[in-house]
Amino acid sequence: MTQTTVPVIDLSPYRSGTASGKQAVAQAVGAAREQIGFLTIVGHGVPEELIARTADVSRRFFDLPMEEKLKVRVNAVGVGYVPLQIESLAASLGKQTPGDLKESLNTGLDFSHDRWPAEPAELRAIYINYFETLNQLATMIMRIFALALDLPEHYFDDKIDNPLAFMRVINYPDQPDDPLPGQLRAGEHTDYGTLTILRPENVPGGLQVRNRAGEWLDVATVPGSFVINIGDAMQYWTNDRWISTVHRVMNPPRDKSVGSRRQSIVFFHTPNDDTLISCLESCCSAENPPRYAPVLAGEHLRRKSAQAGTLDKPAM
Repeated sequence: MTQTTVPVIDLSPYRSGTASGKQAVAQAVGAAREQIGFLTIVGHGVPEELIARTADVSRRFFDLPMEEKLKVRVNAVGVGYVPLQIESLAASLGKQTPGDLKESLNTGLDFSHDRWPAEPAELRAIYINYFETLNQLATMIMRIFALALDLPEHYFDDKIDNPLAFMRVINYPDQPDDPLPGQLRAGEHTDYGTLTILRPENVPGGLQVRNRAGEWLDVATVPGSFVINIGDAMQYWTNDRWISTVHRVMNPPRDKSVGSRRQSIVFFHTPNDDTLISCLESCCSAENPPRYAPVLAGEHLRRKSAQAGTLDKPAM
């Protein structure tokens, strides 16, 4: 049966530590990964106060004059501020579209970088706290993934203890002017790593995912939740048993374009740079041999990121 909704899964039974609770959550997560690749989680344990502070300080950064934001313009490794219409995510799927109608502030696991804005002064500390908290959540989710794939619960631990994790806070401004033909807030794409943890806002012009039948489904915003999807690396690892689902962020309807500003806090998780992504034993057989050549996680991530690229060369 084709999935027509994105399921909501409560992680509390897993966090309770009981074997039955862990297996129940793993079974639900595995079914969602096979059917649509996306799910919404509640009971995740991340404090709402931390999420609210991260959202607030980010909004204050994006409200700064452009000349202030450009002082931390994105560098060669993708850390820093990315202005509007610089990136075209659809290019990662070989599609040519105008630049996406979004701006972002990005940071990686190396917190010593020089792309931290001077204002708001508390942004750096809040981002580091959020990043570290979401990295812990990602580790827990990878343990759920292991159980769902009939592997030992801690199978992935030594493969993600120094992950290529990346945090991106995205601002989708109001759209007083008509978008160009084919231009979206974020063009259709898949993510590249193991999983993505998204905190969206409930405003017009939101996230859509494409199911196995090719239908586009709206992802409802559930209070206190995160939206989770897997990326290409997890699809390779599972030999297409799990789906790296194509998704996009739509423009608001023209009659709701004013007041449609949207902000998403996104945490991207990829294994350690030197982790080999090759078909898991539980996902292949003589009748279902591996479909993808083994690839190092870092090599895969850099290749996919280069495809999306930018539409001009950022100042370093």
